[in-house]
Amino acid sequence: MKVITEKINYNLLREVEEVSGQKVSACFQCGKCSGGCPVVWGMDVLPHQVLRYAQLGLVDELLHSKTLWICASCQTCDSRCPRNVDIPKVIEALRLIILRNKGGNYLHPNDLPARVRENAPQQGLVSAFRKYAK
Repeated sequence: MKVITEKINYNLLREVEEVSGQKVSACFQCGKCSGGCPVVWGMDVLPHQVLRYAQLGLVDELLHSKTLWICASCQTCDSRCPRNVDIPKVIEALRLIILRNKGGNYLHPNDLPARVRENAPQQGLVSAFRKYAK
């Protein structure tokens, strides 16, 4: 990946650490989080890479990533981290930052296919909207 310095958000790391309460800069890229992630197969940016992108201020890469919205917040990565970085908290902080910058909802209930609205468990939908909506 080629890094274009004009696209770097130098305040991203500070903002993510402030919102999440986590020391993102403590991550040294061991990859244990990605190695244990049960939904890594659907991610375009692996969990350890999310932290690296945040460290480098690469907000555009994160903004266009599916990973932030795929993360199940299952805490597997958190339990494996030797530096005690709670990655789901970091990912949730990134979601919030992105949604704040977009100034609106990421997902509207009408955007869901009818078969999902009719068949999905209500608790699952509520949980998803906590992740996908402002």
